Amino acid sequence: MTLPRGRLPVRAWAAVVAARLVSGAARRVGRHGSVIGGRVATVVDRRVLARLAAGRTVVLVTGTNGKTTTTSMIARVLGGADQEVATNHLGANMPDGITTALLDDLARGGATSGSDQGVAVMEVDESYLGEVAAATDPRVIVLLNFSRDQLDRVGEVRTVARRVGETVAAHPRARVVAFADDVLCAGAGLAASGAGGRAPVWVSSPTRWTGDAGVCPRCDGAVGHAGVRWECSVCGLARPDGDWTLTGDARTATVHGPGGTTTSLDLALPGHANRLNAAFALAVGAELGVAPAVAAARLRGLEQVGGRYRTVVRPGGTTRLLLAKNPAGWAQVLDLLDEGPVRPVVVAVNSREADGRDVSWLWDVEFERLARHPLIAAGDRAQDLSVRLAYAGVAHRLADDAVAATRDTVGEIDLVGNYTAFHDAARVLT
Repeated sequence: MTLPRGRLPVRAWAAVVAARLVSGAARRVGRHGSVIGGRVATVVDRRVLARLAAGRTVVLVTGTNGKTTTTSMIARVLGGADQEVATNHLGANMPDGITTALLDDLARGGATSGSDQGVAVMEVDESYLGEVAAATDPRVIVLLNFSRDQLDRVGEVRTVARRVGETVAAHPRARVVAFADDVLCAGAGLAASGAGGRAPVWVSSPTRWTGDAGVCPRCDGAVGHAGVRWECSVCGLARPDGDWTLTGDARTATVHGPGGTTTSLDLALPGHANRLNAAFALAVGAELGVAPAVAAARLRGLEQVGGRYRTVVRPGGTTRLLLAKNPAGWAQVLDLLDEGPVRPVVVAVNSREADGRDVSWLWDVEFERLARHPLIAAGDRAQDLSVRLAYAGVAHRLADDAVAATRDTVGEIDLVGNYTAFHDAARVLT
């Protein structure tokens, strides 16, 4: 690898060299190195992220659910045949991971500070959006949704959404693409026009989950829901009309865009949530010059993202890997399961640091909808899950090991895990 020493300040160049040495050592001992390189580079040069992002067209994607998939979709839409896109495809979405992704792009010969324009599409943890946006000066900020998740780490969801709104307001030149049907997301998105920026681009499709949408983000008044509409009973804040609207089911999914454009989706990825993610990708693509029909065509070959939705062939059958880590994410997975045939489901729940220690969210999941599936409870918190399933009246059995439970089942089976449970299974099965 030849490093572009002349295109970076000496300190940044030294940071790049140190990062590459450490990342290489990590990979040689079996670690993927998606964070350590950025961490070392930042110690050497605290402005390295800003230096690596300079001159790029940056898209930042944040929200509680769907960041990794939507980021992969946007990168695919913007990439095309001759455009390399820097992206944190492994899902390391804090500053160190984003820095590492830009370092990896540099090693591949991607854009550098002061060189030709490059594109970077990065998912960002909600708590770090302000820091990353300040360093990268994004062209587009994508706001997917906000719901309860890891309360012991990130705090109350309305506080998270308010901080995201403050970041949006601090970057009025960035185009905001936000979900109109999520009350908190819409409130954060409206901070753009309130700060003198352009009006947000709104993406819309009915959402089943409204569990975090009862209080107005503007005045704390009660929010009422009527069909797909929502409105604050005090200040009148209401659901914006969608600029990009998703309609239809898996067979008829269509995205309606500005100017009366309609684009059919024919995704390999299952579920309404992924069709909505694709609508976001089309909206961002159009903002950056990619026609919706071209964008949709680029998404059709995407079958899995970071192991999500991947079907693994095993002796006696197949196992499909699904991720659900909070009530809103589970609402999406339940919709996905309802679309398909009835088959056994293994649910694996852990409560490690990356998951959040508190699993009280299990009581907000509509597990009653799984009553028609043969069900197996597994993971570190299988007992807690079993109690919740018992109260839901859902017959199930316990298993010590989620992967072993899938291997003991003949035919097709779904394995749904929260964060570490999913990744543990993916490492063993793939």
